Amino acid sequence: MSELDPTVSTPAEALAVLQEGNARFVRGERLHPNQDADRRSAVAPRQQPFAVLFGCSDSRLAAEIIFDRGLGDLFVVRTAGHVAGPEVLGSIEYGVGVLGAPLVVVLGHDACGAVTAASEADRDGSAPAGYIGDLVERVMPSVLSARAAGHTDIDAFVHTHIRRTVDSLVGRSVLLATEVAARRCAVVGLSYQLAGGTVSVVNSHGPVPAASR
Repeated sequence: MSELDPTVSTPAEALAVLQEGNARFVRGERLHPNQDADRRSAVAPRQQPFAVLFGCSDSRLAAEIIFDRGLGDLFVVRTAGHVAGPEVLGSIEYGVGVLGAPLVVVLGHDACGAVTAASEADRDGSAPAGYIGDLVERVMPSVLSARAAGHTDIDAFVHTHIRRTVDSLVGRSVLLATEVAARRCAVVGLSYQLAGGTVSVVNSHGPVPAASR
């Protein structure tokens, strides 16, 4: 398995490629793999991404940049606060069941605006208007769960929300649960640090190294 052109067959290999790319990004030594005209031509007929990346829509969370990957490597799905509705679940299932990606990553980050808004709504008793309010309501259970566990800061709420999202994807999707049980796929929660650029494993389901506690 080359870090420039990985042949990934297991969830652990896919996670390792992402972690290696993130380490290069943090060091300022990005290799920009699979971003040239040859790669564009090679993937035009078909795609075979090695990971599905379900992340927050935050503009500072561009997956191919922070993991130093290129065209055809990642199947990316993004919503504010990585809130997962039917469209998201269908997209993730497509990436795993049709395209064959062995890894699903849920990518959250510190100081998340959606989590902060849910925390403020819980504290003040009022939610934003419109569909932003709907989004905040769907993040709210994570905030309430974190508060019930004794947490008070936003980053602890973020980790709880990442963990609950990972658990929810496996719990709601029969396809994902089946692939994880068969050890063909893993679902991993990662937390990104906006200032430092690093990612850390929060939790996981499936055959990947366990998160450090």
